[in-house]
Amino acid sequence: MISSDAFLAIADPHRRYLLEELRRGPKTVNELASGLPVSRPAVSQHLKVLLDAGLVSARSEGTRRIYAVSASGFMKLNIWLDQFWEV
Repeated sequence: MISSDAFLAIADPHRRYLLEELRRGPKTVNELASGLPVSRPAVSQHLKVLLDAGLVSARSEGTRRIYAVSASGFMKLNIWLDQFWEV
């Protein structure tokens, strides 16, 4: 089960941007922040919302955290949305 509402998580345009960037491959906060007009702490807060919703994952590599799209989180969204196309 998704621990936070994934639809609320993707409602924010900055978080959608982060997801689109992560779809291209794993990235650090610094890499992600370079494309947004917000601070690195704000990007970290957006990533926390996406983490809580199960849409991204994070792993530590030295002092950096590497973020990536979580396929299982999106699978849950897909399963929920697919029920509307079967009508």
